[in-house]
Amino acid sequence: MAAAQGQKYDSSFETVLHKRSDLHILRKIWHISTGSLGLFLFINSDQSQTFWAMVILSIAIAGFAADFIRNRIPAFNSIVIKMMGPLMRRSEKDGVSGLPFYALGISLSLFFYSRDIAIVSSMFLVFSDPLSSFFGVLYGKDKIMPNKSLQGAVAGFFTCYLITLFYAMNSSTLGTHLLVFSIIAGVIGSASELISAFNIDDNLTIPVLSGLGLTLLNYFVPVFA
Repeated sequence: MAAAQGQKYDSSFETVLHKRSDLHILRKIWHISTGSLGLFLFINSDQSQTFWAMVILSIAIAGFAADFIRNRIPAFNSIVIKMMGPLMRRSEKDGVSGLPFYALGISLSLFFYSRDIAIVSSMFLVFSDPLSSFFGVLYGKDKIMPNKSLQGAVAGFFTCYLITLFYAMNSSTLGTHLLVFSIIAGVIGSASELISAFNIDDNLTIPVLSGLGLTLLNYFVPVFA
């Protein structure tokens, strides 16, 4: 009887947890809102960039530790899924969730890149990732990679392009160099999301790889001091 109840309890999780191909609006809202709050706190804080990198890295380590524990203690896993199920994917039930990768990607960006590039690459993750997924799920009929569509990639490009353009206008005058920089930045951001098709979490690839690309781009087309 206890085993049957356990199986029934587990199957109820399956009705809550979403697949990667689902629209999963609540997860996207959570993704954008928590990231926006973090960016707001960082931008308006008097603390150093290194301080925030350490804080967010601590969150990543705590997240990995929690996933490690829940994957070995079913009772704890059941509690986590009961609380966080609406935000989780089915693949995360017995694996690693996206949260620690999200925090790790942003913390590495803060550690290795300049303030402006760290902010922009983090904004790519906060906004471009859920928006490209949204348009990919709704309109993604032309597959260019496993689980990646042309429509989602285009949405990601335009999101990253506009983020870069409007953010960089605070430190650079509008001109051909800024438009070129923003267009290439859009390509970099979209490409960093597509790389996740090779079983690498895009919460990590987007801020780290786009930050690296933006750093190299800024060397040849200076926009950020």
